[in-house]
Amino acid sequence: MREKILNKIKEMLAELGLPSVAVKLDFPEDFAYGAYTTNVAMALGKQVGEKPVDLAENIAGKLRSNLPAGVGEVKVALPGFINFFLTSEFLASVVSEVNQAGKNYGLNNSRVGQKIIIEYTDPNPFKEFHIGHLMSNTIGEAFSRLVETSGAEVKRACYQGDVGMHVAKTIWFLRSQKLKDESEKWGVEELGSAYVTGSKAYEENDVAKKEIIEINKKVYDRSDEEINKLYDWGRKVSLEYFETIYQKLGTKFDFYFFESETGKFGGQLVKENLGKVFEKGENDAVIFPGEKYSLHTRVFINSEGLPTYEAKELGLAKIKYDKYPYYLSVVVTGNEINEYFKVLLKALSLIYPDLAVKTKHQSHGMLRLPSGKMSSRSGNVITAEMLIEEAKTMARGNEQVAIGAIKYAILRQAPGKNIIFDMAQALSLEGDSGPYLQYALVRAQAVLSKARENFLHDLPFDGPVPSPAKFVDGALEQLLLQYPEVVARAEKELAPQHLTTYLTALASEFNAFYAKEKILDAGPASIYRIPLTQAVAQVLHNGLTLLAIPIPEKM
Repeated sequence: MREKILNKIKEMLAELGLPSVAVKLDFPEDFAYGAYTTNVAMALGKQVGEKPVDLAENIAGKLRSNLPAGVGEVKVALPGFINFFLTSEFLASVVSEVNQAGKNYGLNNSRVGQKIIIEYTDPNPFKEFHIGHLMSNTIGEAFSRLVETSGAEVKRACYQGDVGMHVAKTIWFLRSQKLKDESEKWGVEELGSAYVTGSKAYEENDVAKKEIIEINKKVYDRSDEEINKLYDWGRKVSLEYFETIYQKLGTKFDFYFFESETGKFGGQLVKENLGKVFEKGENDAVIFPGEKYSLHTRVFINSEGLPTYEAKELGLAKIKYDKYPYYLSVVVTGNEINEYFKVLLKALSLIYPDLAVKTKHQSHGMLRLPSGKMSSRSGNVITAEMLIEEAKTMARGNEQVAIGAIKYAILRQAPGKNIIFDMAQALSLEGDSGPYLQYALVRAQAVLSKARENFLHDLPFDGPVPSPAKFVDGALEQLLLQYPEVVARAEKELAPQHLTTYLTALASEFNAFYAKEKILDAGPASIYRIPLTQAVAQVLHNGLTLLAIPIPEKM
């Protein structure tokens, strides 16, 4: 319908001899102004020396004599908007279209043939899965599902730091406290505590610092059997624990990449490009001279001869491509490393320019509780599991509602913004929350369940609806019409907040409809209102699924 109206406007502009201009067709904020609106008359008014409202009337007059099928009326509103109103028959056909398409409603083929890999979450073994990882997972999973709606083949990837100083600090504590024989009884929380203690010792005790540096080398070269045993155990415990969280959150990764694998190759790349891309720094370190490119200098191989996180990430881009030849690689991280990523992408562009062009860094803000910032080094960590359990308690034990509340609170904001998480607001049933959407869908499903019990197969749930004109409210149908465009915009911009805003509007409109109209046992009206309710339920289901928000059977 959008394309039909746009083409008709352009045709009428040509017939009136008006200049060619980009025509915008938007959804009005209030359905009292129709299903679509354009400001083309205001864009042209100054060019042609006419008042926008007068020009709008001329254009609308032309349009009225040759309207696209499905458009019932064209009206002009001050200061020069042209508004398009759709027929009841067309709006009813949208209901049929949704029910016939089912879970496929809203899909398109704009990215068919593209291979896209999306990397997100990235928790480090030997450390806890905190709320920052939860935020990355929520956003990355929504990105993945949105991109899938466009027909692309999407692979989910998780990149984890299974080597590095955090590992050495943890193993130092296990080893120094003679806990290596007891460690198999430990879990992730104890590993987190060991890391905190090891970090403190590293910062305050020169002897401990020297020991941790030596352990770090041995972790890389696998030269110490005792350290290897502690390392293998800790890595296994961590990765198994992470899988339990992914399962709760609805994520299943296709690829896992580890720093223990990327480090060797990344370090080799740096050495091969020494003197071309990289330079010698202080104490035999190897650096990337970022100042040459209006960036900042970063170390890629440290003074101990070990690859830094930067070198590992450099190797990762090529390892990813060798594993899965991608059209696009999206990397989701917190925005505290934005400047770091600019340096990394510049270095990548000088070594693998084709891969740099294919790589998109998408950062997100920080998730904080009212108590403030957290730090894994100091032990002031809010883990994902702690947050979920607290929300679950407040949601009377319903984990699906708890997770839905947290995910919605994250996704309702633009990805780059910081979020102060308010538990009470997130769990509210009064609107603008995950539970509000879940409850609207549960309510619609309950109505449909009763309809099936009472009417069985007598109603045309998946077919055209008869004589709808006098039963069409308009608002719900027009919102259903918008869904594919909202999904396409959210996918194109990697902006799930467009979808959360839309779903909240749909849920609100359905709740108003539910309160105002009798859906069951309403005579002929039920024959239309039940399929309408099914269409709303389908779109709510589709939208929540795209956001990876759980769908409870009852609330």
